[in-house]
Order: sequence, then C-alpha cells, then structure tokens
Amino acid sequence: MIAANRSLAPLLAGASPDLLRPPVNVLRLSLHPDGIAPRIANLAQWHAHVLERLRRQIEISTDPILAALHAELMAYPVPSDGSMPRRAKDDPGVVVPLRIQTEHGLLSFLTTTTIFGSPVDVTLAELAIESFFPADAATADVVRGLAE
Repeated sequence: MIAANRSLAPLLAGASPDLLRPPVNVLRLSLHPDGIAPRIANLAQWHAHVLERLRRQIEISTDPILAALHAELMAYPVPSDGSMPRRAKDDPGVVVPLRIQTEHGLLSFLTTTTIFGSPVDVTLAELAIESFFPADAATADVVRGLAE
C-alpha cells in the first residue's frame, strides 16, 4: 500500500501492528489470520479473487518474490463451508465484492483493480490501483461520515 484515504482506518481495526508496518502488503494483510481476514464475511470468495489476481501477475512477470507470496497466501486458512462459491476460471473478476465486519456494522464494497502498463514500460506494468466503492447506501453513509 502506497497511499490510502482516512476512510480506510476502520477496515484495518484489529489487524496485527506487524502487518501494518510499512511497507504494508495489502494482499497479506487481507488474507492473514492476524490481519482482516477474520472480519471478511465472504472470505472464500475474496481469497480466490486475491490469489487469481496474483497468479496473473506471476504469469506476466515471472517474479519469484510474487511466486513466494502466492505460496504463502495459499497456506492461509480459508472457510471450507461452501457458503461462498469461488469464481469460475473464465470469470474476469472485473468487480469483486468485499463484505467486512466493522465497528460500524457490515460494510459492503465493490472493488475494481486498474493495472497500467505497456510492453515498453515495465514500471507502468507493475502499477495497480485498487479502488473500493460502497455497494449499498448504508456503506456509503458510513464512508461519507468517516471522510468528514
């Protein structure tokens, strides 16, 4: 994580200080049992989304550090109750929900990831911006209040 607005703080509540020490790896933070994973209501779906996105980055970059991170994240526990189906392989994952329990109640977000890049500019190929948008009016009201 390079930058975030102040509305992010409630989503990180309860996460281990070790995971919040810069540089923060948001993939690890979101899936680690000491991160926010215990509060993600749709953890199986979110876990599948994160791993698929990372797998695609590894295919493009062949980066061994990303491959090691993927192996680490694969080892984290994920619910096996079958309540949240994993995405199909042909699903592009353009919009993925994140439902997280907070002190303000259950907040629901739609997240999209924008990746910039061209075959000529490796630096741009590594830049990704993940944006979270309120998925319902109640979440929008909470986020607005946090931003003020």
